[in-house]
Amino acid sequence: MAAAEQELPKIAASVAARPARSLWRDAWFTFTRDRLAVTGLVVLTIMVLGALVGPYLWTQPATAIDFTIALKGPSLEHPFGTDDLGRDMLARVLFGGRISIAVGITAVVLAVTLGTAIGAFAGYFGRLDNPLMRLTDLFLSLPVLPVLLVLIYLFRESLQRSLGSEIGTFVMIVGVIGVLNWMAVARLVRAEFLSLKRRDFVEAARCTGARDGRIISRHILPNSLSPVLVAATIGVGGAVITESTLSFLGLGFPPDVPSLGRLLFDATNYLDFAPHFAIFPGLAIFLIVLAINFIGDGLRDALDPRRKI
Repeated sequence: MAAAEQELPKIAASVAARPARSLWRDAWFTFTRDRLAVTGLVVLTIMVLGALVGPYLWTQPATAIDFTIALKGPSLEHPFGTDDLGRDMLARVLFGGRISIAVGITAVVLAVTLGTAIGAFAGYFGRLDNPLMRLTDLFLSLPVLPVLLVLIYLFRESLQRSLGSEIGTFVMIVGVIGVLNWMAVARLVRAEFLSLKRRDFVEAARCTGARDGRIISRHILPNSLSPVLVAATIGVGGAVITESTLSFLGLGFPPDVPSLGRLLFDATNYLDFAPHFAIFPGLAIFLIVLAINFIGDGLRDALDPRRKI
């Protein structure tokens, strides 16, 4: 008995010295033990670094035309081969990856911001719930691809004239994708707000005189970001696919701006005798989207409050 009493201070000291647990530390612990999620994170990091740094390290210009080497296969000088105008495909894929990833991230940031704001107001203020959710249902009922095509047809030329060809197309594609993809985030945030706004810690904050804006931003919103983070991560892959689809249909970036979808569009007439023209841009899109989906699945499992560590 005396020995046990002597051990109690040591046990108490070891417990006190143990670092405090937190949601994000536990989530990272779980995430790093998911092999597919970690693999996706490594692949995505390599792709992003390649898109950002690659054009500065690979000295071949993406716009230099040389008809004498048009549609040449992969070689030491041109590892990804050349396109129909003799331009280096590796340089164009690196530059195109930068554009496609930038479009995906920016469009998702816009969609998450809009969806979070609408979902927060709908879930916290009861009088706004019905009109905002009916607005969400209206947007959910819209066929996305036809609406995308119509909006691009209506506003592409005006934006290109006012902002320039490249910036105008970027703003148009990001705006259209973001405006048509906020609904799922709004529903997630609304459900979290409806669940959290009656909790004891929110009632305690309200009793201390905290205003609605402070309660939303400091108490409820930080506790509802887990599903939003997962949805945003997976949404980046969807936005990359959407941009590639628009560019493949010839409605995205102009020919002198090599996004990955535009490279696939340019390769459609040469698939029989120059398959490398389409393989490498398609492989880049595949790896980016697959890595993002693996990361999203890992985050969903890591941020699940019912997980076991």
